[in-house]
Amino acid sequence: MDTLHFFIKNQGQIFQLTLEHLWLVGISMLLAVAIGLPLGILLTRRRAFSKAVIGGANIVQTIPSLALFGFLLPVPWLGERADRLAITALTLYALLPVIRNTYTGILGVDPGVREAARGMGMTDWQVLLQVELPLAMGVILAGVRVATVITVGVATIAAAIGAGGLGEFIFRGVAMVDNRVILAGAIPAALLALLMDLLLGLLERKLSYAH
Repeated sequence: MDTLHFFIKNQGQIFQLTLEHLWLVGISMLLAVAIGLPLGILLTRRRAFSKAVIGGANIVQTIPSLALFGFLLPVPWLGERADRLAITALTLYALLPVIRNTYTGILGVDPGVREAARGMGMTDWQVLLQVELPLAMGVILAGVRVATVITVGVATIAAAIGAGGLGEFIFRGVAMVDNRVILAGAIPAALLALLMDLLLGLLERKLSYAH
């Protein structure tokens, strides 16, 4: 009951920090998709580089989030603003699932379907846009879904460098040893991750059934 009262009393600030959290996650995911999708497509055409690129993205995933923020801090322009630093780190974390699923999804398209499209006179570009990407979209979206949930969670650490978001409540609550304050950040972040997962899961299933 005490926790509920705290939520009601601070609902304005919780809402504001949730919006900040959404903004960090949204921009990071847009960048991750804008970089990861073309890169995944490129790797299907240049498979010799796939192990190096996917391996590199895998290594980034193993770096603790606070350590990654620390590594990026001295970088010119990025280190000047906390939000730039946080978005860059979150984008790097989100890249692996997007690149890997784009690569796997396109390679998983039935070679017979690909050959039939080429036999109809389609160019490589047309095969990609009209055959490969639509058929691989369910797998690609699964990668985006995983990346989004990861990003929502990792974004709470962004508060440690002053980038805002729901992590502010979590860090404040830990410092104050107050579970109400911790839950004010943890519960909305968890609900946000579940909502994103649900919405992208529905979209993924819809596209899978369509093909």
